[in-house]
Amino acid sequence: MASTEDLKRAVACAIAGDWDGAHAIAQRDEQDPLHRWLHAVLHKIEGDDFNSRYWYRGSGHAYEDFASPEDELKAIRAALDDTKN
Repeated sequence: MASTEDLKRAVACAIAGDWDGAHAIAQRDEQDPLHRWLHAVLHKIEGDDFNSRYWYRGSGHAYEDFASPEDELKAIRAALDDTKN
């Protein structure tokens, strides 16, 4: 399982365009809602809508919740800033 700091690093990777680096961290915990949410956004960025929608289940969010993946990554980062780990 990735720590909050790991997930923050994954978000930074995603914002910087390092999809593989972000994905490697996001897939460490398939049960945690924040991991699932980040994983969903990464597949949205990739253009894999089917896989993205799968990861949204259990994340507490929906595919349609944000206008852009960039806004969603910022929201994930804000959620992580509110999380203690």
